[in-house]
Amino acid sequence: MKKFILSFILSTILFISCKDSTVTEKPIDASVPVTLTTIDTSGIASYIDLNATAAYLVKNTIKSSATGYLNSVNVATNDFVTNGKELFSIKTREAKVLGNTINKIDPTLNFGGAIRVRSNTNGIVTMVNVQDGDYVQDGDVLVTINDAKSFAIILSLPYELKSYVSIGQQLIFTLPDGTSRIATVQKFSPTVDATSQTQNVVLKINGKQDIPENLIVKVRIYKSSNFKTVSLPKSAVLSDETETDFWIMKMINSNTAIKVPIQKGIQTEDRIEIISPVLTREDKILLTGNYGVADTIKVKVIKKEL
Repeated sequence: MKKFILSFILSTILFISCKDSTVTEKPIDASVPVTLTTIDTSGIASYIDLNATAAYLVKNTIKSSATGYLNSVNVATNDFVTNGKELFSIKTREAKVLGNTINKIDPTLNFGGAIRVRSNTNGIVTMVNVQDGDYVQDGDVLVTINDAKSFAIILSLPYELKSYVSIGQQLIFTLPDGTSRIATVQKFSPTVDATSQTQNVVLKINGKQDIPENLIVKVRIYKSSNFKTVSLPKSAVLSDETETDFWIMKMINSNTAIKVPIQKGIQTEDRIEIISPVLTREDKILLTGNYGVADTIKVKVIKKEL
C-alpha cells in the first residue's frame, strides 16, 4: 500500500513537471513607439518681433498774441481741429474799457474788436489751459495740438539688426487686438540710446491713421526667408551636445528607422529648413520617440503622420 501511494505521488510530480516544460514565454516587444511627420514645402522665414510705440512727433502749442481777457473759447480736449479754425478770441483791457466810448465818437474806428486766435495745423487737441473769461498775457500757452501729419510708429531697433531694415521698406505690425497693418520705414534717428544700444526708427502707417497715441504694437523684422524650401518640425531634428552635427530618423520600411545626417538652414521657433539630403513628401520622419536611440531601431507607429 505504501509503495502504491509513493508511486502515485511521483507520477503526479512528473506529470506537472512535464506540463510546465511545455509552456513557452512570450517574446518581449523591443519596438519603440513613435509618431511620424512629413516635409512642408510652404516656405519658411526667420524673423523677430519687436515692440514699438504709436506717437505724435510734433506737438504744437498755440500761444496768446495779446494781453487781455478771453472773450470766447471754441475748443475742448480731444477735439480734432483744422488749420485756420478759430480757437479763441481775446479782448484787450483797453478795448474792453474804452471800446464802447471810442466807437460812439467814431464808429469807423471799430475799436474794441476781439483778436482771433486760430489753429496753425490739423490735429487733435490734447490740452486746453484756459477757460472763457480768463485773463491771459502775451505769450501764454492756450492749447496744445498734436500735429496729425507727424503721427508715426516709433520702433526701438537693436543696432545689430539695422542691416535688416532700410528706408522705404514696408513692415508688418500687429495691434494688441490681433489685427495687422503695414507701415513704411521713413527715417532713422541720428543717435543711439547709450544704455540699450537701440536706434529709433520712424515708421509711417499706410492708410488710415486711427491708432491711439502711446499704443504698443509688435513690428515684425524678417531676417531671412525662403519660399521654395523643405522644412520639418523642430522636434524632428536632433543634434549632438555641441550642436555641430544634426540628423533625423527616417523610416525605411513599416517598422524600421535609420539615422540620416542633414544640413539645416533657416530656423524658426517651430520649424527648421532642411538643405540636404533631398526629402520628398513620401518620406516618413520620426517626430516623437526619436531621442536617444541607436542609428537603426525597430519602431511601432502609434499615431498617423502630422
